Amino acid sequence: MSERSARVIGLLIGLSLGQWVGRRARDRVATWEPPGLIDWGRARELAMRFAGEVRLSAEDREAVTGTYRRLTEELAPAIATFVGAPVPPGAQRIYAFDRIDWIDANLESFAEILRPLETLVSLPQHPLARVGALAWAYAGRSAATMEIGMALGFLSRRVLGQYDITVLGREPVTTGKLYFVEPNVRWLIRTWRLPEVDFRRWLVLHEVTHAFEFETYPWLREHVNGLLRRWVEALRLDGNLGRRLIEVIRSASRREVDHEVTWIELLMSPEQRRLFRSLQAVMAVVEGYSNFVMRQVGRHLVSKYDVIERKFEERERMRTPAEQLVLRLTGLDIKLEQYRRGETFCRTLAERYGRDSLQLLWRGPDFLPSYAELSDPDAWFQRVQRSDDQYGARPDEGHQ
Repeated sequence: MSERSARVIGLLIGLSLGQWVGRRARDRVATWEPPGLIDWGRARELAMRFAGEVRLSAEDREAVTGTYRRLTEELAPAIATFVGAPVPPGAQRIYAFDRIDWIDANLESFAEILRPLETLVSLPQHPLARVGALAWAYAGRSAATMEIGMALGFLSRRVLGQYDITVLGREPVTTGKLYFVEPNVRWLIRTWRLPEVDFRRWLVLHEVTHAFEFETYPWLREHVNGLLRRWVEALRLDGNLGRRLIEVIRSASRREVDHEVTWIELLMSPEQRRLFRSLQAVMAVVEGYSNFVMRQVGRHLVSKYDVIERKFEERERMRTPAEQLVLRLTGLDIKLEQYRRGETFCRTLAERYGRDSLQLLWRGPDFLPSYAELSDPDAWFQRVQRSDDQYGARPDEGHQ
């Protein structure tokens, strides 16, 4: 066989082998599917790493749960008298949590909320384009997993109590659950030298008021879930997130970012932002009203109330730059702003129009303030007063 013939045969064999390998690679790439939006197992590992291994023993958990139940039985009637509603059943569904318990409970809620987005990524058919899209999908998954894990881990060290309304649950739920994250409560009492009994009473007043809000007015939970569903659906149908991300990066590089808008909102379409701000407005009222009730009732039932309030105000002013950065990056600063705006709104209404004006909030979704009205309580009051006159006073409507 001549050298030329050998080369030709070698070339043909190489081409055939290359085609075979190419077909196998193409067939293999065609079977690849996009990853889920979040690696929930990895997110839990990250959250636990941030949280630290602080667990409650079974005996400790039982004893602390009993303490919170006794405090609730003692304090709930005073809240009932103040708000004019019976004590709700959820006020006795009380659980003492450690940080890992809290992470697990909230991971489940996050997964339920984000479930519609799990199939958001679609892959092109061309092999090279498919490989590129997969690389971006995995990069996005890593970033989102890190975000969820960091946020839950950071919060697990700070959250003291939570009223869980089981958002977007598949089964109809009319009562929520009260969680108290005992390692954080103990740490705060020890570090800030707070009066232990009074501080627990102060905390119970705030969290139990949430049970009154959501269980006395069942429409509230459905309204929150409805807004959340619509917002998630708007995210699922959005095909322009990448383009907006590039625009945000360019604007930031030119220092043209609106500092009145959170970075999360910058990535949203106008419809997504409208729904997000509607959610913010509702939760601002929920948190603000709870704080307002806690202050009004607590001053009579918590002997060291002023000491506790002063300590929390000092803590707000003394946040380290690192804490402020984490709050900003994770969007948790939005939650803190909800407390402030909502409580200012409720307090202003009570001062100008009397405490009974707050009952108008619970007539139904149309009576809740818009995002803009949170900064203009007078405009809200005038609007809902006209609606109240139009439909007639129904003081017991929300209790049905």
